[in-house]
Amino acid sequence: MSDIDNLIEDVYEKLQCTNYIIDHSKAVYERSKYITQHYDNIDEDLIKAGCMLHDVGRTLTSDIRHAYLGADLLRNLGVDEKICKITERHIGAGVSKQDAKENNLPDRNYIPETFEEKVVAHADNLVHGIKEVDLDFVIEKWTNKGMSKDAIDRLIKLHNELIR
Repeated sequence: MSDIDNLIEDVYEKLQCTNYIIDHSKAVYERSKYITQHYDNIDEDLIKAGCMLHDVGRTLTSDIRHAYLGADLLRNLGVDEKICKITERHIGAGVSKQDAKENNLPDRNYIPETFEEKVVAHADNLVHGIKEVDLDFVIEKWTNKGMSKDAIDRLIKLHNELIR
């Protein structure tokens, strides 16, 4: 077993992650492979760890706060900050400062910046539960949830940036 696999298993055990979290995360990891298939020189271990650990905050809550709470759980376990940032920034195509304020999130940057952060966020967007979905499905879902035009525009921009 690789160091990344050991890390993932250790975190799952310590945080008592549910089968739903694990199965969803596996589906997100598989979806990330679709996104990265035409890229060279990528950090596959970082993407795997980010995919597999992005939703650990759901052990505490299923609302938007799970991203920063999950990142803090990982920090408390001594997990690499790059993985923590992926977890913190994986919501949608990022949460704007205004949306973060409206949702009473701590004053942090929730917009994915690195390639790996973007891949994990978008792979998560393209998975509903454990089922792969397309961009149209996500846009419709977000529209029905009342997501802002800015959030949907960020989603489309991220999709166009990553999908070749």
